[in-house]
Amino acid sequence: MAHTQTISGKTQSRKSSVKVPKTAKTAKVAKMAGRPVWAEVSASALTHNLRAIRGFVNPPDEQRKTPRLVLSIVKGNGYGHGGPQVAKILDNAGSDWFGVTSASEGIEVRKAGIRKPILVLTSFWPGEEENLLKHNLTPVVHRCDQLAPLNRAAAKRAKHEPFSFHLKMDTGMNRLGIAPGDVDCFAGQLAKCRHLQLGGVLTHFASSEAFAPSAQGEQTREQEEHFFVALERLRALGVDPGIVHLANSAAIAARPETWGDMVRPGVILYGYHPGFDPAEMRAESERKLPLKPVMSLRTRIISLRRVPAGASVGYGAKFVAARPSLIGVLAAGYGDGVHRSLGGRGCVLVRGKLAPIVGIVSMDVTMIDATDVPGAELGDVVTVYGVDGEHTHPANQVARGIGTVTSDLLCAVSARVPRLYVS
Repeated sequence: MAHTQTISGKTQSRKSSVKVPKTAKTAKVAKMAGRPVWAEVSASALTHNLRAIRGFVNPPDEQRKTPRLVLSIVKGNGYGHGGPQVAKILDNAGSDWFGVTSASEGIEVRKAGIRKPILVLTSFWPGEEENLLKHNLTPVVHRCDQLAPLNRAAAKRAKHEPFSFHLKMDTGMNRLGIAPGDVDCFAGQLAKCRHLQLGGVLTHFASSEAFAPSAQGEQTREQEEHFFVALERLRALGVDPGIVHLANSAAIAARPETWGDMVRPGVILYGYHPGFDPAEMRAESERKLPLKPVMSLRTRIISLRRVPAGASVGYGAKFVAARPSLIGVLAAGYGDGVHRSLGGRGCVLVRGKLAPIVGIVSMDVTMIDATDVPGAELGDVVTVYGVDGEHTHPANQVARGIGTVTSDLLCAVSARVPRLYVS
């Protein structure tokens, strides 16, 4: 069996000798108790992105009576950034609306002090109507049979004004929403619900990042057509659609004809453009709408050992050193948000250098090959993805390397990882 050598002693005993990047907020991090894994969330980057999006969808040369609104998507714990916390930052930065998945998520955002409208995108379960009313959460209705129970709940309120909701149209994604052909039925049911008021109409694109001549690009164009035909039918029936909104992140960046009265930024709010087809469009979108990554996932090296050529590392001996190597162990694994697929395929930033992830990522630790990182020491800060001074290891690039989407990485940061909100 090949022997390994654990590096200890001098480096461990001299805490003051640990060198970390200044941009990692090391003074603050050094005071943290517990496992050295944390996520830094930049309030200034988040504010920049919101204001950039607002300016982009409200070009100065466009003639509109009122500016387009921005509904900030904070579902999924704010794409892993902390839903209530980022909602407060975005509220201070001027977000008009907020989008959550469920009533429970909406209540948490309300408890953070948000008073602006909150849209519950995935609607409500039977029995949740009272909570929607109590916390003034605006539900999305995606089936006609949801109107009657919502109306009954609204009728019990002491307030006399109707309770507002938004209607979702299924224009081709075949997920949630009424079919365009059911508009007449919807209008008839709504006429019976005197305690409800339609506040907005929306749809969701299946492939807004794809463009012709691909089939997906054609699908988006067809969805647009179906939506606007249904909208005109709704108006012809005497129903005011209220706020019209279609555009998700990709449509915001590349489909101005879909901007409507309000846009719904998701992943672009957190600093990343989606992958476009053709791929060249990503660079164009990044140029037109510059964004800043908001979250950096960080940890520290908690062990260093020298292994000879031929020695294996980690579960299943999936990595075998081809040369004498310096293996670092990080205090973060897939239980924290280091995607398991990164084993043998991904890298991390250490002292401004990319170091490959080796072996299988464990639940609580990850191994890296630090052989080519000059001066690597115990305690060094490691950036799994994000910004480290002048160096950037973007989450979308990491995601592309393992064949997934950026949101998958961001949302994978678990609850046991503390979030540090920095300016």
